[in-house]
Parts: sequence; C-alpha cells; structure tokens
Amino acid sequence: MTGRGIPYYTVDAFTDTPFGGNPAAVCLEIDDLSDSAMAQIAAEMNLSETAFVYAPGGGGERRLRWFTPVAEVPLCGHATLASAHVLLREAGLPQPVRFRSLSGPLLVSEESGRLRMDFPANPPGEVPMPVGLAEALGIAGGGGDARPAAFTTSGKVALVVLGTEAEVLSVRPDFGALGRVRLPGGVMGVAVTAPGAEPEVDFVSRFFAPWLGVDEDPVTGVAHTTLTPYWSAVLGKAEMAARQRSARGGKLTVRARGDRVELVGQAVTVASGTMVRPG
Repeated sequence: MTGRGIPYYTVDAFTDTPFGGNPAAVCLEIDDLSDSAMAQIAAEMNLSETAFVYAPGGGGERRLRWFTPVAEVPLCGHATLASAHVLLREAGLPQPVRFRSLSGPLLVSEESGRLRMDFPANPPGEVPMPVGLAEALGIAGGGGDARPAAFTTSGKVALVVLGTEAEVLSVRPDFGALGRVRLPGGVMGVAVTAPGAEPEVDFVSRFFAPWLGVDEDPVTGVAHTTLTPYWSAVLGKAEMAARQRSARGGKLTVRARGDRVELVGQAVTVASGTMVRPG
C-alpha cells in the first residue's frame, strides 16, 4: 500500500432500490493521483464509470472526472449523480454541489427527495446511418409492423429511433460487430429509443458503448442530454418521464431548458470502504 488509502463508495444511480439502476464508484481524496493511477482504479472497479472527485477550489467548485474501465470520458450522468449523492447524503455537505468538468460547469441540487442535475444539452441532427450499424444492432430488414429506423446524432451520443418499445426490447446486438462500426467523431455510444408503451412513460431507451468497454450501460445520463431535446421536439413537451430498459432498469425525469437539460433521479449507496492507493 502506498501512502494513505482512498475513500470510495459504490452507488446505484437512477434508482431508489439497491442493486437496481446503474452502479458507479466514487473516489475521494484523489487530488495527488496521476491519470494512470485513475485508469488503474477504474479498471479494478470494472464498473461502467468510476468518478474522481477533487477537493473544492474557489467558490466551492470541485473538479470531477469520469473513467470507464478503458478510457476517460467527457461527460457521465449517473456517476455525477452518484458523486453528488455521496457529497450531500454521505458527507453531509450543503447543496447545491458545483462540479467543473470536461463538459463545463455542472450543478446538482435537491428536489423533493431526489437530485436534479443541470447539464449542457446535446441536441441531435439527422445524418446517414453509419455502415454496418443496423446489421450490428440486429434491426436491419425487420419485417411485420417494424418501421424503418432513423439515425440522428449529437457530438456525444447517437440515436437509433425505432417505432415501438417492443422493438427496443427485442434488440440483440452483436457487440463484436458493433464495436467495429465507425461512429462520427466524438460520439461515445448509441442509444436505441422509442415512445413508451405505458401512458406514464414518454420514451424508453437502451444504450450501447462497446467502443468504451461497456457493452450495454444500465442507465445513461449522458444519453439523455441528447434524448431529451430530441423527444421534447417530437412530443412537444418540456418535461418527460424516461425509462432505460436495461436488465437492471432505471427511471428519471428529464426537462428541456433551451441549451441545458435537467435530469432528476435518485441514488442509493450500496458499499463503502478504503482502497489501496496505486504506487
């Protein structure tokens, strides 16, 4: 063990039930860690995201970074929610929590027992679907009542829009083939989405990112920075109920606010401890 240990928490985000939603690791007291040490820790945790929260700087703002098991990413919603949950609910810090990230300032506040995140919106524009994507997702040539899929992308997330929730649930990607598809530059993964089948659910999605070492992400905040402006324009609604239909599942309220989006959800701590500090 090198020096003092690193306090860490494992938090399930976008759920009020342990072992649901999307798990993220949150590491504190990491200001002296190198990038390679953070990468080592993220690989060891082997979750879709590990968040590294720095000590507060001027004005109480904290730098926040996110690593998948194989790469640093510019934005992660569920690990931001997990980090704010740790600071507010475990450390007892006052709200709001202010983060500084590769995607600019991020603000997290309490809202009726949930946490509200203020993120930059990433609205999409329709472009031709990348070669091989439909085949890798297993949606090419669908018969019956299936509608042709539409492809649209922002600078961070691509959307494949299907006609029904049942079609979203039936997607069975070939992850080897999917990881070889060339996405537009900067795009981290693909969300497959459709209107919700239940009256109280506006839209559903699933998110795939084998390019970052995450085949299917359970609940993906960054995807909703693109899903929210897309579905807001389609449905003519500023506030919507969203569900991610992974095996673990997750739920959130989303709001379109011009060039920003609000993502509202809950989180639950499932583990905490002290980690060996990499040498």
